[in-house]
Amino acid sequence: MKKIDAHLHLAKVVAGYCRRGELRAVGGGKAQWGNGEVFQLFPEEFGDTCFLAERALEIMDENQVEKAVLMHGSMYGFQNQYHYEVLQKYPDRFCPSCTVDPFMTDHMETLKYYLEEQKFHLVKFEVSSGGGLMGCHDSFDLAGERMMEIYRLIERNQGVAALDVGDISMESHQPWALAKIARECQGLKLVVCHLLAPVRGREKEWRLSLELLNQENVWFDLAALPKILEPDVYPYSETMGYLAQAKEILGAEKLLWGTDAPFAATKDSYEHLCDYLEKGRVFTEEELQKVYYDNSQKVFFS
Repeated sequence: MKKIDAHLHLAKVVAGYCRRGELRAVGGGKAQWGNGEVFQLFPEEFGDTCFLAERALEIMDENQVEKAVLMHGSMYGFQNQYHYEVLQKYPDRFCPSCTVDPFMTDHMETLKYYLEEQKFHLVKFEVSSGGGLMGCHDSFDLAGERMMEIYRLIERNQGVAALDVGDISMESHQPWALAKIARECQGLKLVVCHLLAPVRGREKEWRLSLELLNQENVWFDLAALPKILEPDVYPYSETMGYLAQAKEILGAEKLLWGTDAPFAATKDSYEHLCDYLEKGRVFTEEELQKVYYDNSQKVFFS
């Protein structure tokens, strides 16, 4: 079954920055935070100190992944220039995102350039307290005027906004704010990453948040769910249980399969991250077609 990976990362240069300071590649797919912590950022076979589009295409082709959506992430650092190169070189294979720090003095001018001059139509904000903007800035309202000005600009350019808001333990987890964004910017496609990062024991709040966000212009990617729900193991029966609940609330047409590779692929193979939905019984063949391909085609490539 052909697929679109709705959440993939590339890094020409690893230049992360978050709550542990800077992140730099140190070889063998490993990276080191400013506090000295070293960890495996991507599988060594993906690359030594970087993960490039050409290697990603090889891995995608091996797994029937026709296209991929390139998200930004604080661990990898801003990749706007490289994403623009990829957009020019492989427009039929990748939908690259752009991003800005909303606390940059010239963030609106810069974002306008990305959208209107370079023709990006996807903007990704990793805002989570754990690994995003609220890890290196004071917490802020995702539906405050500073951010609403950004969403309105994206909406005027018929774009997509993707947000990683972390899990319910974090101040960045603001489903009510996401609901307000969707209501006030009805021409904006809003993608909520990681299915709101469910937490064991907090299922009631998670389900209520999904119900709140069950709006016409809101979709959810499924990236990194197996990693989020560790120690669940392939073929991820516990993860599939959460997906069954999400399907019940939202319908299959609101779900976007994605991997969050390369970091997620340090925990299990890209092949397993690709095929685990097919191993379960949550989705019919028709629903798998939507989750794996059709929904992402509609949101990101049309």
